[in-house]
Amino acid sequence: MRDPNVFDTLILIALPASGKSEVRKFMRHGDEAACIEKYHLGKTLQLDDFPYVHFMREVDDALEGFGRTRIFYPNNQSGFNEPRDWGALLRLVSQDYDLMTDSTVNMPEVTPKFLFERMDKARAAVGAPEVFSQMDPGLVNQLDDRLAAEAKRLGDELLARRPADLKGHTVVIEFARGGPQGASMPLSEPHGYGYALQHLSPAILNNAAILYIWVSPEESRRKNIARADPNDPGSILHHSCPESVMINDYGTCDLGHLLESSSVPGTVEIVSEGQKFNIPAARFDNRNDLTTFVRDDENWKEEDMQALENGLAGSLKELWAKYCEA
Repeated sequence: MRDPNVFDTLILIALPASGKSEVRKFMRHGDEAACIEKYHLGKTLQLDDFPYVHFMREVDDALEGFGRTRIFYPNNQSGFNEPRDWGALLRLVSQDYDLMTDSTVNMPEVTPKFLFERMDKARAAVGAPEVFSQMDPGLVNQLDDRLAAEAKRLGDELLARRPADLKGHTVVIEFARGGPQGASMPLSEPHGYGYALQHLSPAILNNAAILYIWVSPEESRRKNIARADPNDPGSILHHSCPESVMINDYGTCDLGHLLESSSVPGTVEIVSEGQKFNIPAARFDNRNDLTTFVRDDENWKEEDMQALENGLAGSLKELWAKYCEA
């Protein structure tokens, strides 16, 4: 552990729109000492795979605008052409983790071509074909010009906040996974958390804990529609998933199954790069919505804040006890 009072890495997972980003925002609310005392959360360093999802859609929109074939999605209302991209996204997050936690490495300039190389590397790691290395160089240059501003925005959002020292910090890794509505357990790859978590690096999993925000798939779909802001589709707080994706990729969740089938109670058992990890895990029950109010930047009601604080503090106290035992 970098700091005996805080989580090194907190993996924050749930179905879409379950309250992950709201929980993260709320836990940053207030002074640092209180955050450590209540949540064992240090200064947060946030990693998220959604900016890459959004960038992939921007690549496809640019290709379509050039009269070329889309790569990642058949259209903006569908899921991946290549389902193994669910794993590639977390390989990208692992690359981000390496950059953010090694202060001896110079932070690179985030350009489209830099991201293209990283995406190809992540795809190759999950057994999916590289795309940009096989693309006509002239088209790569066109994409590089068209997507320069988007790449800079992604770099500013993800990589421009590296601290000089990680002591006292908690790396928070946020993402959502699931499987088709009605699917039986265990979910078949590349669906679900059982598949996804194995694509986080051992460096992450070795000192990580999982906080799962629990809502039903039906509530996830309702909140996904409610949070949508068409004027800010790249926002972590206000983006929404297409309905077909909600049904086919987020229609069920395997976290409960993973907890029940683990050889160590209270953990999720994952094998990554030949190593077995039993990651301490706890659920925060948000089935009775405690988090939506956080999207409003002002006028938080005291009773709403207290209910959310009590729920989170209880779940994280349980998780901290497991984490210290691991």
